[in-house]
Amino acid sequence: MKGLFITIEGTDGAGKSTQIELLTEYLSKKGRDVLVTREPGGTPIGEKIREIILDTENSEMSDITEAMLYAASRAQHVNEKIKPALLEGKIVICDRFVDSSIAYQSSARGISRELIEDINKYAVCGITPDITLYFDITPEEGIKRKKNMHKLDRIEKEKEDFHKRVYDGYQNLLKLYPERIKRVDASQSISDVHKQVIEYINKIL
Repeated sequence: MKGLFITIEGTDGAGKSTQIELLTEYLSKKGRDVLVTREPGGTPIGEKIREIILDTENSEMSDITEAMLYAASRAQHVNEKIKPALLEGKIVICDRFVDSSIAYQSSARGISRELIEDINKYAVCGITPDITLYFDITPEEGIKRKKNMHKLDRIEKEKEDFHKRVYDGYQNLLKLYPERIKRVDASQSISDVHKQVIEYINKIL
């Protein structure tokens, strides 16, 4: 792959969207060709799957159905958008990727990590992030921020214990992949968080 694949991870309310906008602006000013995308979603098919996953009316959705829908959206995303962009030499910034599935569907839902990894092995076609920025904020603060912003979706409305398990899942991933996953203290001001992001990105550039 000629491009650079950056993934952004974190619990809900960590401020990922704001920092993605700032990072995109920074890279664009440096003359880089940047593609910003998200999961679940990123493609017309993926966005329809996203609506199903996050719809609060789908409260009866089983955990394995949820996991497979995420992987299905990802498979389409990688093949239709991410892989072609990387082959063209673009910098791809993706809001969530496989780490989210491990944190949410394995750590929080209790599905075996091996199963989640097996499902996604076929979805990603060998594509792995060059760097993952993990925005670290307590689940309590994250949900508090979300509640102040908009109506919560099906995942955001889960109980506090669920979000704590997601947080624990991310902490475990940090320990497992220290070379790829870099911690960003998301409790700081927007400008200070941005400085952390740029420091990591400049190193890999």
